[in-house]
Amino acid sequence: MMDTLTRPANTILSCLPEADWQRLRPLLSLVNLPSGQSLHEAGSRFQHVYFPLLGIVALHGLVENGDSSVLSLVGHEGFVGVSSFMGGQSTTSHATVLLAGTFLRMRAVDLLQEFEHSTPLLHVLLRYTQALITQMAQTSVCNRHHTVENAFSRFLLLCLDRSADKELLLTHDKVATLLGVRRVGVSEAAKRLERQGLIRYSRGHIQLLDRTGLEQSTCECYKVIKTEYDRLLPKLMAQ
Repeated sequence: MMDTLTRPANTILSCLPEADWQRLRPLLSLVNLPSGQSLHEAGSRFQHVYFPLLGIVALHGLVENGDSSVLSLVGHEGFVGVSSFMGGQSTTSHATVLLAGTFLRMRAVDLLQEFEHSTPLLHVLLRYTQALITQMAQTSVCNRHHTVENAFSRFLLLCLDRSADKELLLTHDKVATLLGVRRVGVSEAAKRLERQGLIRYSRGHIQLLDRTGLEQSTCECYKVIKTEYDRLLPKLMAQ
């Protein structure tokens, strides 16, 4: 059960009317999840949904040989478990904790019941779903048509928007796996960004030095995604 009376730092939950929040609060439990924790596998039925407070979840697809590619990132702006109220009850993607943190967990059946009876929750979840679809679609376009450096920059900016820190605990191997590219491509991209004074990388730590410069160095895909999130959701995203 969620003991605290204060609103959590999650965009979806924080924008609900007080009556809707008070009805949801007893259904939520606070959990700390480590990096690498699987929240659901492709094809499995949702048992719980998750609202990140601190931490990031990667939704990613896998192919038969084990290769992976990130489809979208979820942080404090959203939640994990869209398919639980869309009627399908399962999805073809995997959800894995990318950056460890604190989450609010809720039974999928409880969310579905609230979705069907709470108009404010229904509206914000549908708007979030539209933003998430935009991220997935633009990520696919970016990975197909733009350079590894562009994709890497976009990925970093999306992570930073969903993080409370300017430093990410990510190795080149992990990023390469999520982007579906070779490690050497990510390493070369990171070196170029470091030479430009935009980031600093050291032993799995990626530190942001110049956000404006990083935004200017990447392709239009990041702006397309962020603009849609800002348009559809309350502006609690990092600026």
